[in-house]
Amino acid sequence: MGDGMDSTTPSADTAASVASNGTPSDAGHSAPQTPNEISDPFPADFKVDKDNGSLHNDAPVDGADKDEVSAADYDPTMDMRAEKEKHDTRSSTEDVSAAAYDETQTTKQDILLPDADHPRAQPKAKDPYDMFAEDDDDDMFAEDTQDTAQPTHASAMSAIPQPKELDVSMLDNWDDPEGYYNVRLGELINGRYHVQQNLGKGMFSSVVRATDSKTGGLVAIKIIRQNDTMRKAGMKEIGILEQLREADPEDKKHVIRFERHFEHKGHLCMVFENLGMNLRELVNKKGRDTGLNLAAIRLYAQQIFLGLSLFRKCNILHADLKPDNLLVNEHYNVLKVCDLGSASPATENEITPYLVSRFYRAPEIILGIPYDHAIDVWSIGCTLFEIATGKILFTGRNNNQMLRSIMECRGKYPPKLLRRGSLTHMHFDEMLNFHSQEEDKVTRRPVVRVVDFKKPTRDLRTRLMGKGTRGMTESETKELTLFLDLLERCLNLNPEKRCTPAEALRHPFISRPKV
Repeated sequence: MGDGMDSTTPSADTAASVASNGTPSDAGHSAPQTPNEISDPFPADFKVDKDNGSLHNDAPVDGADKDEVSAADYDPTMDMRAEKEKHDTRSSTEDVSAAAYDETQTTKQDILLPDADHPRAQPKAKDPYDMFAEDDDDDMFAEDTQDTAQPTHASAMSAIPQPKELDVSMLDNWDDPEGYYNVRLGELINGRYHVQQNLGKGMFSSVVRATDSKTGGLVAIKIIRQNDTMRKAGMKEIGILEQLREADPEDKKHVIRFERHFEHKGHLCMVFENLGMNLRELVNKKGRDTGLNLAAIRLYAQQIFLGLSLFRKCNILHADLKPDNLLVNEHYNVLKVCDLGSASPATENEITPYLVSRFYRAPEIILGIPYDHAIDVWSIGCTLFEIATGKILFTGRNNNQMLRSIMECRGKYPPKLLRRGSLTHMHFDEMLNFHSQEEDKVTRRPVVRVVDFKKPTRDLRTRLMGKGTRGMTESETKELTLFLDLLERCLNLNPEKRCTPAEALRHPFISRPKV
């Protein structure tokens, strides 16, 4: 559901997407103070594309670049729906609880607006990403069909009727057959919110943009579907949102601001501040296949880790961090964490191999190892690489192939780690040899191959720096090296050795002494 920060309304050229729910903020552990803790606001004309601080990594890596997957081509909606279909047909003997699956699916990006200047391309009939939609169970913005996608800016929309509160007796049924509320432009909801735009709908709710008659500002309202399970999940989310808000009363921690909730014609509704586009859309708009510049990455990394530090302070796991759940304002200089549909107290860490969107899923989740806050740090490591390069770091059509992709980049899993996993046997034999579950290219039948990873074949340094630092200044080379070190610390295969949000905020790539 998106929303945004200083109540800015995304411009038409900033087309907004915006997901659903949100919350995380800053401060963590003991709220570390960093030298540049957003004390120096970035200018309104803050640049994010690579004309400003480029990584200069356009040079393809010999034999590797052809395998890179463009983040812009990934359609999370298709992935989520295909995953759900596969999940629904699974045998009940598999270790996937319905509760865990619902948690991952809750309110997946209820908002997904195509860029006003660059209409979203229709998926091809035979998209190579169909294969990635096999075994993951969640996705991001569950954007809807074209008829729900409209320009973001109010001036770009058709005339909106004057606010009018609709009488309950006017219709027999206010919902569609699937339990979504049938939103009507111009409707006055809760005697306060004048509906301006239907932003779309996701698995568990629909989202509208409305004008708050009390403040005159725009808000995003998530309207939960008519369903007891969804209502229960929505109330859990509200409880977490309120906990985070109480821990961050001054709204400094970069978590989407939750304003209030109410009932409307049998539907639970949540009101959030209004924001602009998410990081996937921003990369698609400003850095397609190349990524954003290091100055932008540093700023976003700092604000993300401030948000994670608040989660850690409140002992909450976000459990679905990815570019789609990180929103920026129209000036691109403020980021907030959103979509808490999968969030839960760290004590409720039930083993389930389908928590977190697949491409951002930490290996301990797949292996069935008890997890904690480190899963969110892993997800952010994947995300930072993606916004820096425009490429998805780890890809695979199922958990098994995700493990393979991770080993190709990060090397073998420590034997001690593998032996802790209750699901390790699904991917490794007793001698801890990896069994790659593939599809024969000729017969199309499933085959299992034993694969030995003596050393990474597509390591992080090579994928980030390409053929080297040719053409870069000494200062740029130093910055890129520091960024690589931060990624290495976020993506340690051993969750106990991964950096914490507080440590990330003190890392020299992020921390900057005041001049």
